[in-house]
Amino acid sequence: MDVDCERCQCQQEDNRTAILYNLLSQNLNHSRGSCSPAHQRCLCHQRRTVCLRTPHVTCQAASDVLVKTVSFMKNLPSFHLLPRGDQLLLLDSCWVPLFLLGLAQDMVTFEVMETPAPSMLKKILLDGQSKRQEPERTQPTLAAVQRLQCCLNTFWSLDLSPKEYAYLKGAILFNPDVPGLRASQYIESLQREAQRALQEVLRPLHPEDQGRFARILLIASTLKSIPPALITDLFFRPIIGNADIIELIAEMLYEITSRQLAPTPRMAL
Repeated sequence: MDVDCERCQCQQEDNRTAILYNLLSQNLNHSRGSCSPAHQRCLCHQRRTVCLRTPHVTCQAASDVLVKTVSFMKNLPSFHLLPRGDQLLLLDSCWVPLFLLGLAQDMVTFEVMETPAPSMLKKILLDGQSKRQEPERTQPTLAAVQRLQCCLNTFWSLDLSPKEYAYLKGAILFNPDVPGLRASQYIESLQREAQRALQEVLRPLHPEDQGRFARILLIASTLKSIPPALITDLFFRPIIGNADIIELIAEMLYEITSRQLAPTPRMAL
């Protein structure tokens, strides 16, 4: 997916935008180290839309992680003691970071490729229909996917143990700063308890690394910068179509229906 930046349209854009982008990209590379700078030079390259190279395999792995994520919440008695409204608010706010931790823990890797552009004939034939139907789905960009992969690579470099992952998930799930919570003080106490348990696990595992706890929380905070739309479009749109992912997760959490999140013929390429 290399491009010739000398003839790229980015050269015609405001130089200040390109300079700012390069500075931000260099900062990302310096702080995370695992992203190749060769893919940061060209804005047009970064704006290209991409899709999974092997959607059947990757979407199935992502679905398995999502099921485990929901099971984690279902198996927490303290979570079920919360008002139903607070449970849904936490679910809506935290499902992406929890899912990403699951991807990292299960070492789920994936590759993307440039989204095939529709032919001119197809555009002409479908132009009239598309105006009367639902709007076209958004596609993930290469830059957004690379940022996601950088986050996963950073977590893999930490080499967290299963207990570290478990208590970190608890600290992320019980976020008292989510607006609208009725039991925010109780949720804050649950978060402190999870963080304290994480610290206690770290002491015997990494007695020489005094800064590991703060570093884990700092890196975990970067997961909130990954937009839910990216995760939904990349991993679940081939499965669920235009369905609301939050509604599906809520159904899984409360077992409202017997709907299974599994690949369908819709994924056929």
